[in-house]
Order: sequence, then structure tokens, then C-alpha cells
Amino acid sequence: MRQSGRANNQIREIEFIPHFNPYAEGSCLVKFGNTHVVCTVSVEDKVPAWLKGQEKGWITAEYAMLPRAAQTRIPRETKKPSGRSQEIQRLIGRSLRAAVDLTKIQELCFTVDCDVLQADGGTRTASITGSFIALYLAIQKLMSEGKLAENPIREFVAAVSCDICDGEAVTDVDYEEDSNSQVDMNFVMTESGKIVEIQGTAEGEPFSEEEFGKLLSLAKTSIAQLIAKQHEVLGV
Repeated sequence: MRQSGRANNQIREIEFIPHFNPYAEGSCLVKFGNTHVVCTVSVEDKVPAWLKGQEKGWITAEYAMLPRAAQTRIPRETKKPSGRSQEIQRLIGRSLRAAVDLTKIQELCFTVDCDVLQADGGTRTASITGSFIALYLAIQKLMSEGKLAENPIREFVAAVSCDICDGEAVTDVDYEEDSNSQVDMNFVMTESGKIVEIQGTAEGEPFSEEEFGKLLSLAKTSIAQLIAKQHEVLGV
């Protein structure tokens, strides 16, 4: 039994609060246990200069942690995002683009903002999972306004962190587990089970193919549960 009382294959209590921001085209407050992230989507009638003439739209993302999202204050990133923030926001953008047919959102740019209110592990995976809901809501709004002819969503997408802690493969790790794990992995997958991205590293001893298989199996099951919750909150 883990310190949290969860079984090794048990995700935290998950909550999605859609339409959290009344001004954004789409928004969602996502809670993975004590990790809370506000995800908003803004839509502009333009695409980056390098994409003009290619008959495609674009989805990009920005990520930030509020100063007291963690146990000690984090300085605001006022000049430019840190290397960690840049890496995470690129991951969020890649994950969402993998779920969307960009040719069906021509000349539109969707900007996803993920602001971490509380951090207790898995902020990037919570951001991806919550951002998909915000993106779906934004697309619904545009379709109702006649700005999109059809739904460009190809598949639902979600993400989860799975680690090896004290020799055991566990899913949806919190900060305490993550900071003491021997292997740390983040999985992004679609509803059909296809892999968008896997980020993994050993903290000390290398891990085996068998251990990787256990983590992948946990991730598949956990992501299926998360996507089922996405469907539930969206009513689709």
C-alpha cells in the first residue's frame, strides 16, 4: 500500500470543472488530487507566418506555475519561461495537435494556457488531460457559431505519470512519490491506445524492459480511465 493509501494501479481522485473561465472560448479546472491546474483556450483568426498558405490551423500552449503553487515560493517567470516550462508547454502543444485534424481548423490559432494553482506531482499530465477538455469546449463553441464546419477532433487524448517507487510500479504519482522514485515516466496516449509521447528516465539504476512493460500497462489502464472521465464531463 502506498503512503497515500492507494493501490499501485489506482489513480488519484480526479475532478474536471468545465467552463471555469467565462471569458475564454474553452476552459477547465482540472484536479488530480492536490494538483490543480486552470486550462483555458483562446482562439485567433490567424496562424503563425510560417504556416500561411498551408491550409492548416495551429494549436500552441503556454505553461506556468503560480508563485505559491509549490511548498516554497517560485519566482514569477517575467522575462521568459524557464527551460522546464518551455519543455512542458511544447509537450502540451504536441499532445493536443496529435488529437486534432489541423486541416479542419484552417486559419485559426488555438492558444492553450495552463496555469498551475497547486502542484503535488503530475502537473504536465494534468495540464494535458484538462487542456483537451478546454479545447473540446472551444471547438464546440466555434461550431455552434458556424466558424467551424465540422469537428476536427480525431481522438480523445490524456496523460499520466507512472513511476517505480521502492521497487513497485505505481500510477499517477504525487510529489512525495515522484521525488523518491527510481524510475520516472510520463505517458501521453490517445483513446485508441496509440502513443503520442513517452518521457522516461532512471534515477540511478537503469530499468529493464520488463519494468517498462509494467509501467506501460499501468499507463494504458489509467489513461483509459481518464478518457472515460473526459467523456463523462463532456457528455459525449
